[in-house]
Amino acid sequence: MPEVLGRPVDDALVWGDDALELVFVIGPDAPVSLVGLGAPDTSGVGAAVLAPSLRQPLVEISAFGHGRFPGSFRHVDTIIGSRLRYESHDIDERMLRLRQRDDETGLAVTSVFELTAGVAGIRTWTEVVLDGDGHEAGITLDFVSTFVTGAFLTAAPDVDGFLLASAANDWVAESRWSTRSLRESGLARIDRDLQHQPPRSRIQVANRGSWSSGEQVPTAVLLARTGDYALAWQVEHNGPWGYELGETRHGAYLLLTGPTDQGNQWSVRLRPGESFTSVPASVVVAAGGVDDVLASMTSQRRALRHVRAVDRRLPIVFNDYMNTLMGDPTTEKLLPLIDAAAEAGADIFCIDAGWYAEGSWWDSVGEWKPAARRFPGGIEEVIDRIRSHGMVAGLWLEPEVIGVRSPLALASSGRALPESAFFSRGGVRLAEHGRHLLDLRDPAARAHVDGVVDRLVADYGIGFIKMDDNTMTGPGTDAGGLAPGAGLLEHNRALLDVIDGWQARHPELLIESCASGAMRIDQAMLTRLHLQSTSDQQDPVMYATIAAAAPAAMLPEQAGNWAYPVAGSTREEMVFALVNGILGRLYLSGYLNRMADEERALVRDALEAHRVVLRTIERALPFWPLGLPAWEDSWVALGLRDPAGESAFLSLWRRPGASDTVMIPLPSLRGAQIEVEAFFPDAADGWSWRWDAAAGELAVTVEVPAPTARVLRVTRTSATPSPERTPDDQQHRDPD
Repeated sequence: MPEVLGRPVDDALVWGDDALELVFVIGPDAPVSLVGLGAPDTSGVGAAVLAPSLRQPLVEISAFGHGRFPGSFRHVDTIIGSRLRYESHDIDERMLRLRQRDDETGLAVTSVFELTAGVAGIRTWTEVVLDGDGHEAGITLDFVSTFVTGAFLTAAPDVDGFLLASAANDWVAESRWSTRSLRESGLARIDRDLQHQPPRSRIQVANRGSWSSGEQVPTAVLLARTGDYALAWQVEHNGPWGYELGETRHGAYLLLTGPTDQGNQWSVRLRPGESFTSVPASVVVAAGGVDDVLASMTSQRRALRHVRAVDRRLPIVFNDYMNTLMGDPTTEKLLPLIDAAAEAGADIFCIDAGWYAEGSWWDSVGEWKPAARRFPGGIEEVIDRIRSHGMVAGLWLEPEVIGVRSPLALASSGRALPESAFFSRGGVRLAEHGRHLLDLRDPAARAHVDGVVDRLVADYGIGFIKMDDNTMTGPGTDAGGLAPGAGLLEHNRALLDVIDGWQARHPELLIESCASGAMRIDQAMLTRLHLQSTSDQQDPVMYATIAAAAPAAMLPEQAGNWAYPVAGSTREEMVFALVNGILGRLYLSGYLNRMADEERALVRDALEAHRVVLRTIERALPFWPLGLPAWEDSWVALGLRDPAGESAFLSLWRRPGASDTVMIPLPSLRGAQIEVEAFFPDAADGWSWRWDAAAGELAVTVEVPAPTARVLRVTRTSATPSPERTPDDQQHRDPD
């Protein structure tokens, strides 16, 4: 294991290992500040650190009666944050606990940092405790930062030297990445010397309610324009979160946080001896660009994930919903689909929405019992057919809601859950989109959801759950006398405990995270769950950028990308739909039972190619040779490379309006001899390429109309490549 260092140097604490070094200023007259964050210095000169005028307090914290100076919408410049003073620190294996105190309020604040072996990254959070001596009245916190630093200014003198890559998110329009300067993103330039004050502008990106990615992806990247420094972060919470970038009097800051009073109606009252812990976040750095730093984030995600033996099997799922049954399953419709999915090579067959209702079901859900009219012979007949093919049976489930017409919501039914089981405000039960929201802090609510999952596993042998969440909570619940945001935070954390309980009791159960597609992409969920739905998008051409962008926000081995070929469509259209799934976790749907023999053969070929990718996907690192995909890009590219950089799979999508030829930069292979092969399909008509070793560019030319897509395999080789190779010249070979 790499050596962990922790040494005071003058008024500084230098801590880290051979992948990452953090430098903190711990002087007696100012708050602790993180002034250096990067690779350890090996020159003997010393790591680059911020000048005193650029330093930003490590912790920002505010409370009722203790706000900011100067006042603004920003979460920096807090009075308590400015009063914190270093007390002590402890280093335990790979963890640093750095304690500060504010004597006026009696708040003791601990910043916690965890190193990840072999990764230039940390996981961090903040713990706050109210000491009892002299502070018996207590204090109400309304904001606690998770992480704050201006250390990125060691890579450029001011914010003009940086770009921000971030992703907007919405239903069927997920992961819409853009890269802009910090000025374009919202930091107004003012004359700070003339004004004698810091600016008030900020870049503020945040999410509200229970959809952690309902509007924004909780991952972003700060890039030095020079291309030699990048910093990426992810806020790891299944509820509200935010990040801010702004300028200080002379410097700048990055701030990560969970829910706040200003944005999320969050506050919490601490009495002597009571504590609060912020939501965690991960931060990684790289001496390079977006591919380098997101490779580090990929390694960080793998290190944090709780992987069970069942997760290692990486099964291929067929789900009956997308562009197929669309929430209307019956025995008659399912049996031929099951047979066709098995013949194609699926490992799991998931019965999606509707299995529990006789007719319209949206506002009557909650009991999760099979509808007799849909399954005249019982749902067991369908599940037995699934098992007869050696597949695992799965069900769609939305356990966090109760429909307003459900017997579990109606007192007149005699089966209603107690009022304490539901989100409420001012004593009124909340309703949203025809549903009530379960408060999983409540024992009756937890007993209900636990009972549902345990029953489905015990009675039907379910081994896969597509766990959906289509209803937003709003700010939260004030039941128990809490601020709504505090109630929501406790519920969010209770949900994670519930999931942990399910998986402890059912070690063979796989759970997919879904919330109206990808409205809940967060590592609080994904460190636990097997798959993440990446979208509800029904158009495969629009899905291309979603599939290509997915590994920027999640592990490629968790990116459940729909592949829904349509019977009777052209070969190119079918290939395009299937390519969407191959460099992630191919999530199959479509009327396979209605396909011609050659169409079914193409689907089988796609699944066989995908299984080759799955052999190495848990080690592969994503890269984007055309940059992180923007929503309207006409050419889209995603690669998965082995860590040594000797080989890679490369998916290319040509969408309508794209040029016939595209240059694919592969700078890591510049000067090398490479072999480029058609991978899927293995003899793809109308595509050709030429490798320019000196430039490190692959020129790809397409002669078939858009939309069209291919997966290529690129391998470094000592052989001299021919000037031009076409797919028809080559034989498909597995990489092993």
